[in-house]
Amino acid sequence: MASWSVFKACNRQAMLSNRALPRAAPPSTIASRRHHIMKKSCLSMQRLAALLVGGLLTTLATTAAAAPKTNLTLGSTNMTSSHFVVSNAMAQAIRAGIPGATVTHVETGASVDNIRRLARGELDLGLVATDAGIQAVSGTGFFKGKAVNDLVALYAYDVSVLNMAVTQASGVTSLAGLKGKRFNPGIHGSGAEQLTRQIFKTFDIEPQWVPGTVKDAAEAIQNRQIVGYSKYGPGHGVDATLRELMVTTPMRLLSFDKPEQDKVMHAVKGVGFTQIPNVMEGAGPVMAPSVLIVYATRKSLMDDDTAYAIAKSIYEHRDLLIQAWPHLKNFDFKQQSLAAAKLGIPVHPGALRFWESVK
Repeated sequence: MASWSVFKACNRQAMLSNRALPRAAPPSTIASRRHHIMKKSCLSMQRLAALLVGGLLTTLATTAAAAPKTNLTLGSTNMTSSHFVVSNAMAQAIRAGIPGATVTHVETGASVDNIRRLARGELDLGLVATDAGIQAVSGTGFFKGKAVNDLVALYAYDVSVLNMAVTQASGVTSLAGLKGKRFNPGIHGSGAEQLTRQIFKTFDIEPQWVPGTVKDAAEAIQNRQIVGYSKYGPGHGVDATLRELMVTTPMRLLSFDKPEQDKVMHAVKGVGFTQIPNVMEGAGPVMAPSVLIVYATRKSLMDDDTAYAIAKSIYEHRDLLIQAWPHLKNFDFKQQSLAAAKLGIPVHPGALRFWESVK
């Protein structure tokens, strides 16, 4: 209470000092000393008030900077894709891990489309196949002259295989057999489309490209308007759409021999090959292109605390992803997320801080 009295007295003194007062007789020695003590007390109180206000503002600013962004837009892929299902689980995981978070899950054209949307600031994070991401960072391939230099990975969630499927009725048994045939290269703007086109360009094979969604491709195959399509499947398996097709239409997966594998890996960075077990009647296992799939953002779009919180949410609530995709039970989220940097997509500093903390 004494401090408050002094503070009020200081205010009165400040107000009086600002008023034009008539000239008075010189104060007595006692009055002068009292005035000097009061002046020092006022200065001390004013300094204390300034420090308290400054400290409060600093605390508020620090708290605001440390809080992760809670309104997020997540771009995934076509709604008919298996990857859309697990992306929905990711949105749930982020909401579970960041209090008050709102995650808008947007259907997109997948990797290439997501990178372009990130470049325009339309998404906060999006699905990106590493081969597409590498080309975006380096300004090569589909991104020649249009590099997205600050593209960074937040987390990895799968190593997916490219299903190049054709009808058995087409008689096509190799890549060369698709020359001049009507073939869907994948969702327009997707990593599957980009990789498919690059693979055929590598071998100087030119099918009749028939663009369209996964649903369009499936219907065209059933109606015998095209001989096949290309689509990423989850893990080492085939996509849900292809499984549905196989119920009514005998299908075949195209395989790559060793020289073909070497040629593709030399031409397209970030691509490996994985064996898909026998999933079709009368066919053995096939070797198919495979890529690490990540969710990426841009460093200029997302602060470290938000990136950290998203990576942490995905890892701590990965059971939601496993419910959607049981094969992720054995997926090493930490090592695969860090592997993105080795392939050519840097990991966001905030996300990197989290992944390096995981034991």
